[in-house]
Amino acid sequence: MLVQGSIVALITPFNENGSVNFNKLGELIEFHVANQTDAILVLGTTGETPTLTHDEDDSVVKYTIEKVAKRLPVYVGAGSNSTKTQVTYAKKYADMGADALLVIAPYYNKANEEGMYLHFEMVANAVDIPLIIYNVPGRTGCTIPVSVVKRLAKLENVAAIKEASGDISYFAKVCALASDDFQVYSGNDDMIVPAMSLGASGVISVVANILPQETHDMVASYLAGNIHTSRNLQLKYLDFINALFIETNPIPIKEAMNLRGMEVGGYRLPLTFMSEENRMKLIEQMKVIGQ
Repeated sequence: MLVQGSIVALITPFNENGSVNFNKLGELIEFHVANQTDAILVLGTTGETPTLTHDEDDSVVKYTIEKVAKRLPVYVGAGSNSTKTQVTYAKKYADMGADALLVIAPYYNKANEEGMYLHFEMVANAVDIPLIIYNVPGRTGCTIPVSVVKRLAKLENVAAIKEASGDISYFAKVCALASDDFQVYSGNDDMIVPAMSLGASGVISVVANILPQETHDMVASYLAGNIHTSRNLQLKYLDFINALFIETNPIPIKEAMNLRGMEVGGYRLPLTFMSEENRMKLIEQMKVIGQ
């Protein structure tokens, strides 16, 4: 069984010259260990993986696993719209010591239902560690059909789904498939409490990059039966969470971290800095929550 809690979708910090800032990555890892983040996910979309090189991917995974040193589970994004490539990544990161893998629906080329199922089944057959399948139609242009999720949930090492459609009806149908062997994670920070009310085990989170303790507490409170506390945390940070998605993720979260003095650097094109109008909206919401 994977963790119940807050899994941070970790940003990738960059130096001024655009290279990966491994010293800062180490600081961020220690920040999450100290603030009760329940697991760390690297090489997700929030980590700007579309613009990392394959060598950088490998270096980030190796560094993270070594730095964490088993203090937290390390989950690794191994997604590709090429099934063969996704299998290759999955094998590599499993061999490097990842505790679980995040694998994505095939974007751009998409797939019919059987192709979608086989895309994930081939990865499941190639590795022994748990897989988290990832439904994010806003990024991929396609939704994993519930019928496919149901089939995949029966596979031994398909352990969870990260569901980020924002469609509460779809989310409910997926949660109906949850069991001791198949968990559901919210992929939307603005829906953590609603998701958990339907049976989610936690969240794979963007806001946890800057509010790790608060995100952990939101999930832990719900799991402990303190629903009022959990709900209040969700509502307290809701406007700030919404501000983190006023432009393409991870632009606002990295801006917020830099405004807080965390010095995580800039972006790789085609991502670039926020518009001044949106930056001021983000600053206003940071003031509201005392950041």
